Amino acid sequence: MSSAQAQKYKVGISIGANALSKKKLQQISDAGIDCVETGLTAYINKDSLTFILTDAEMMKKMREIKQSATETGVEIWSIHMPYGKEIDISFVDEARRKKVIAFHQQVLKYVAVLKPKLILFHPSYYLELHQRELHIEQLVKSVVELNQMVKAAKATMVVENMLGPALLVAKGDQERPLMRTVEECLAIFRRLPADVYAAVDLNHIAAPEKLLLALGERVKTLHVADGDGKAERHYFPCDGKGQNDWNAIFKALQQINYKGPFLYESSTKELSGYRECYDKLLKMN
Repeated sequence: MSSAQAQKYKVGISIGANALSKKKLQQISDAGIDCVETGLTAYINKDSLTFILTDAEMMKKMREIKQSATETGVEIWSIHMPYGKEIDISFVDEARRKKVIAFHQQVLKYVAVLKPKLILFHPSYYLELHQRELHIEQLVKSVVELNQMVKAAKATMVVENMLGPALLVAKGDQERPLMRTVEECLAIFRRLPADVYAAVDLNHIAAPEKLLLALGERVKTLHVADGDGKAERHYFPCDGKGQNDWNAIFKALQQINYKGPFLYESSTKELSGYRECYDKLLKMN
């Protein structure tokens, strides 16, 4: 693959909404970064599924971010929806699941102001033992409900693959989140609406090019980081710490006709480093 072919990818970074000041967005733009994925985690009381700001304050904050992004020419590509022990769209307990869906509906009200292309969800948190199929059933139910809300916000829903080198965590008292393998991702996506797509985290699985090729045109966005598929490494690709085969990854992206951005979920010291690393990876291919 020639570098000219790969130049079609925009470069993006992941950054919390609380950091998206007009000054920061201008710096992002000046560094040759085209788009961002953002989220509201900094504004959330996770245990109570409430916000630290009032409804009016949240709406004002979102309008300010959107105006600054427009003025600086930075696209708000995607929203990473909140997740965690109490924010799991696959809860088997129906009351807890419904509470999470209602919370996400409130988040969607705010982020709709930003007019993102994609809204990204984790499929689950860590699971109780021997309840995987029940969680999958609840996930499918939640995705169907949330997809309608996402479409109402004029965005597209994506679900991210999760880390899972082994089914059980080290202590053996929990199972890893859903969508931990190529096979499980495929099996779950076959049960989801056709207009729900995939976000592939290149640090969550060994040989991520295999997942890219398996999911094909269903891949709408990336989380770019290096790793080994064994833990949450999130190494910066040009630091040389991970095991990803970037040549194989770029070839897979070309083969599936990927049209989204090269969006980092890894960090480096200077904003200019993101574009520089992308250019370096291109020259290797």
